[in-house]
Amino acid sequence: MRELDAIAANYDKLKSSGTDAVLATVVHVEGSSYRRAGARMLVDEFGNITGAISGGCLEGDALRKALHAMHHKKNKLVTYDTSDEDDAFIGAQLGCNGIIQVLFEFLDYSDSNNPCELLKNVIATDLKQAIVVQFNLDKTKEQAGTKMILDKESKIIGKKAQNELLEVIVNQGKSVLEDNRPHFSEVKLSNKTQHIFIQNYNPPIKLIIVGAGNDAQILATQAELLGWNVIVTDGRPTHANKDRFTSSCQVIVTRPEDTLANIRIDERSCFVLMSHNYNYDLAVLKLLLNENQVPYIGILGPLKKYQRMQDDLKTEEIRLSEDNLKKIHAPVGLEIGAETPAEIGLSILAEIQSVLMNKEARPLKEKNEPIHDKNEFRFKKVIA
Repeated sequence: MRELDAIAANYDKLKSSGTDAVLATVVHVEGSSYRRAGARMLVDEFGNITGAISGGCLEGDALRKALHAMHHKKNKLVTYDTSDEDDAFIGAQLGCNGIIQVLFEFLDYSDSNNPCELLKNVIATDLKQAIVVQFNLDKTKEQAGTKMILDKESKIIGKKAQNELLEVIVNQGKSVLEDNRPHFSEVKLSNKTQHIFIQNYNPPIKLIIVGAGNDAQILATQAELLGWNVIVTDGRPTHANKDRFTSSCQVIVTRPEDTLANIRIDERSCFVLMSHNYNYDLAVLKLLLNENQVPYIGILGPLKKYQRMQDDLKTEEIRLSEDNLKKIHAPVGLEIGAETPAEIGLSILAEIQSVLMNKEARPLKEKNEPIHDKNEFRFKKVIA
């Protein structure tokens, strides 16, 4: 289960029982940190925590700050400086060397647009969305908090900002959705300053596994641990059934030519062909060649299998476009010396992640620059 799903599920339980709660959100990071902006943690009045805002070094004090915000029923911004190795206050002394801004928001259950209600709207769809959080680095000022979400059509859910600020947010929200990167702004409005964090939310990766063998079982379980939505398709009801796959998997028994009939394909739908039946995999591959939204097609098996597929496609006068050649990964997976089904599953999932994030999947130690682009997290000054 993904972190936001877990937070939303626990929020519903707390709301039903009338248990007070606070949502903590990392809204900005300067320097290094284990978690980036957008990490969230739900804290209830008994000190129970769902989610995380760090690798464990901030949670202790964050719990105290959350209870303080809960007591006063008021949003609160707290700054943590992990750059001081000698500061025992933080606890774990991880040496992340960063300044982390965390916003604590009291959850008013009577407010249908409180932060967790907005997050529930976000995860209820499979669309990319922008989550807008307003705060102020001047802690004496009002901390507006998580106010609205918007999609690529500029549809807004939540509490709209005043006109000039709303125009800035909508324009920046469009950029966030197009660039798939977060945005931070320092907005000057009528001699007042407002800081804005717009988070780019992507729905879970949809992994469609063609084939329901024993290795597919392992791959499905691994993908589920990542919070991906998993669909398994196969023509054999003896293999494709709910007894063999985790409860969250959608299992479809189908002929290969009907594989896509019950699957909604989008730009995060990734296919792995691993039925161990050449003709079955080839038939599904033919279908996928016409699905331009699909970013990734992996084919399990040796290179000779893929070469044979290409030859058979040519015989049928089916041409592989440049886009198709780019998205097809055969043999599937990264070269990590994988031998066992679990190791092969790891190599497949890592390759899918690197493709969707447009990364080279090389060792981090080969990077001469920071892991994250610091320019991406700098405040852009805007005059509204």
